[in-house]
Amino acid sequence: MLVKEIMSKNVITIESDDSVFNACMKYKDEKIGCLVVTKSSFCIGIVTERDLIERTICSRKDPDKTNVSDIMSSDIHTINALDQIEKAIDIMNNFKIKKLPVISNDKIVGILTVTDISKARPEISKRFMESWIKPRWNE
Repeated sequence: MLVKEIMSKNVITIESDDSVFNACMKYKDEKIGCLVVTKSSFCIGIVTERDLIERTICSRKDPDKTNVSDIMSSDIHTINALDQIEKAIDIMNNFKIKKLPVISNDKIVGILTVTDISKARPEISKRFMESWIKPRWNE
């Protein structure tokens, strides 16, 4: 099964020079779990709720004056829309991530989440989650 067959195509993006406040408003309006950060249509990062909380609120940064680029996770991993689901699972497992931006021709075309995988391939997601969760519980 290919990534493009199960990915979410409705990707909500935000420009890197946009404010954290605007990112929060997108979260509120769109009811999403992450924002893909772009610069000139290229994926350069991702912002999760955890980034908003830890890197803005807990760091006492002003959301109106702080750019998304200041709080985003920039060590981002992506996958090609034509790759197999198993490759995505390997990436997510190796880097302990739950969301993986999907690219095609260097442009963002979707996002793949653990939820997408579990709906499409429950037998794979069970194996994936067991290998991902067990080591974390032992830490």
